[in-house]
Amino acid sequence: MIEIVLTGSIGMGKSTTARLFAKQGIPGFDADQAVHQLYSQNGAAIAPIKAWLPEVIKNGAVSRERLGAHLAKNPEDFADLETIVHPLVAAKRKKWRLAQKTKGQQIVLYDIPLYFEAKRQQETDFVVLVSAPLMVQKARVLARPGMSEKKWQQIMGRQMPDTQKRQNSDYIIRTDKGIADADLQVQAILRHITKTAVFVEKNHA
Repeated sequence: MIEIVLTGSIGMGKSTTARLFAKQGIPGFDADQAVHQLYSQNGAAIAPIKAWLPEVIKNGAVSRERLGAHLAKNPEDFADLETIVHPLVAAKRKKWRLAQKTKGQQIVLYDIPLYFEAKRQQETDFVVLVSAPLMVQKARVLARPGMSEKKWQQIMGRQMPDTQKRQNSDYIIRTDKGIADADLQVQAILRHITKTAVFVEKNHA
């Protein structure tokens, strides 16, 4: 089974690109969605977060608004949060992977926003980075509800520079030329990955 990690900084168009892979029949594991499930009522992250930061729990779930406000004032607590959340997400991902392999799926996608920022990067066959010029990225982010220049700077301060991510990726998808263009890039990458996998398999037979 070929495993692809799709990653990219905030505002790069990763969610849209993930849907383009899905359009090609590639099932995806969404790390952000997994976190949402962990933060919801009865989620596996509720108990440890409540023991650590009880003030961010509201109606039995993690209040993202309260958590975000706390982290904005106490950025050093990001490391503690990651210590709680990352292993739980990894467990969900492992379970999902096994299910896909059991189905006989040939290619799977892991949608992981902070792949390069994670202390322990999961093993994968290919890393696909979603990228756009800084001015395009910033305009997209600042257009979001509740976003400000200060929040933008804080987020960027926690993320690896795009130039560095590009150097460590197998493929790069530019998203500043529209969805149709990004769709063509996705199709080209899948064709190349499939051919590469067949070539490697033949030479190891």
